Amino acid sequence: MSKESKAPESSPVDKLKLAAALALIALGVAGYHYFEGASHLYRVLGMLVLFGAAVGLFLTTEKGRALVAFMRAARAEVRKMVWPTRQEALQTTLIVMVLVVIVGIFLWLVDMFLGWGVRQLIGGA
Repeated sequence: MSKESKAPESSPVDKLKLAAALALIALGVAGYHYFEGASHLYRVLGMLVLFGAAVGLFLTTEKGRALVAFMRAARAEVRKMVWPTRQEALQTTLIVMVLVVIVGIFLWLVDMFLGWGVRQLIGGA
């Protein structure tokens, strides 16, 4: 049987942390618009600080730890991949381009033949 992955259960503290993280993001966006007269740099920096605090708070929750674990596992899998050499990539690209041209010519010929056939059936010139 396949193993079903379930979302981690959220405790009340985790739900509170998630709500606080969302509140920090909302506060950052509201503050950005509220301090319209202030320097754009300060407004953006303030928003980034609050967003960073929200991300930090999110990462302390069970869902945040699960996300970090998933990202680490994904990074490990990407490192296991074997990438083609430059020569292999160029050869594969050339083969694909040649096949596209061949299939394009074939479809053009089929279209011409079918068009000729339809013109013969309807009595066109």
